[in-house]
Amino acid sequence: MNPLQSARVALRALRVNKLRSALTMLGIIIGVGAVIAMVGVGAGAQARVAEQIQSLGSNLIIVLSGSTTAGGIRGGQGTRLTITEEDAAAIGREIAAVHASAPSMRGTAQIVYGNLNWATGIQGVTPEYFEAREWTTVAGRVFTPEDLAGATKVALLGQTTAQNLFGDADPLGQIVRIKKVPFTVIGLLDRKGQNSWGQDQDDVAVIPLTTAKKKVLGVSQANARSVGAISIKIRAGEDMVEAEAQIRELLRQRHRLQPYQDDDFTVRNLSEILQAQEESSKVMTYLLAAIASVSLLVGGIGIMNIMLVSVTERTREIGLRMAVGARGRDILLQFLVEAVTLSLIGGVIGIALGLGSSRAISEFAEWRTQVPAASVAMAFGFAAGVGVFFGFYPARKAARLDPIEALRYE
Repeated sequence: MNPLQSARVALRALRVNKLRSALTMLGIIIGVGAVIAMVGVGAGAQARVAEQIQSLGSNLIIVLSGSTTAGGIRGGQGTRLTITEEDAAAIGREIAAVHASAPSMRGTAQIVYGNLNWATGIQGVTPEYFEAREWTTVAGRVFTPEDLAGATKVALLGQTTAQNLFGDADPLGQIVRIKKVPFTVIGLLDRKGQNSWGQDQDDVAVIPLTTAKKKVLGVSQANARSVGAISIKIRAGEDMVEAEAQIRELLRQRHRLQPYQDDDFTVRNLSEILQAQEESSKVMTYLLAAIASVSLLVGGIGIMNIMLVSVTERTREIGLRMAVGARGRDILLQFLVEAVTLSLIGGVIGIALGLGSSRAISEFAEWRTQVPAASVAMAFGFAAGVGVFFGFYPARKAARLDPIEALRYE
């Protein structure tokens, strides 16, 4: 008997007990569906983390100012402006791995347009900032060195700020007031979304650093050239850890810190932080998939149980087939095909269930899901493997029956 004939006999046998076959497949259906849905949830979380990395700017290192200490009381980070525009220039000039180095200052203020107003973050930056953060405009332009040198009163708005002030109207060329100072809107920034700690990066108005110091945020009395942060983009292919160490060493030299003194600044490698989150998401995905795979194991045991019952019920039939010339391998193939068919049909239905569940999670739970084609293929292949593994023992038991004893079986 060839495999095609065995498949026909197997399908005929499965159709005889439709309800039992359906219940047997239920474990495989639930297992495959759960694996696909859980992998989809995990892959969606990984994709979200990747978007956060991209939104911050690839290969990004942030240097932040230090803190004050007075009377044993330590102030928070940034309470003392210890880094300067010259530090940013030195980092870009002396460290070969650095592609762009951009000083910046940040504050908050009420921005007014007509009879509307909105409290937002005010970011004073240099033109290099947009390159370091990989932040482009969807309309208008970014600052020029001339805008920075002349401390011109121009601004770029984030998507959230523009929406709250202008709605669907075009903000380009309009006049807004920041702390009663009129600014001309010259650009609308592309959407960035939330960062890894939940802050809306689009709720911002970006102005030239010189303008921010002179007319909006003010300057430090101790050092007019000080800034709150330096955004540093590292060239592609460079070692981020090595670049971070070189930046720290350069700043310690410039700030004349002794070996026993702590840094008066903070260096953050944001890519490492977010990549750690991505690794955590991967571990969670594997954990969810492993838990869901237990259903496949249970479904496989169910297939083995039903196939053993089927062998017992059809013992006399097996004896008759052997008596008319069927070989042991024909019997083995027939029962193995039945088990694999149960698994594959259950796998197909499970794939549909998993894809539907992933879509439902996205729609109703508002949780992003992403089902890789590889996970679907893996789940289907695993279902077939379960059929072979758990169906082999009942099939072998059927193939080893003694024809005479089988014919006597009542």
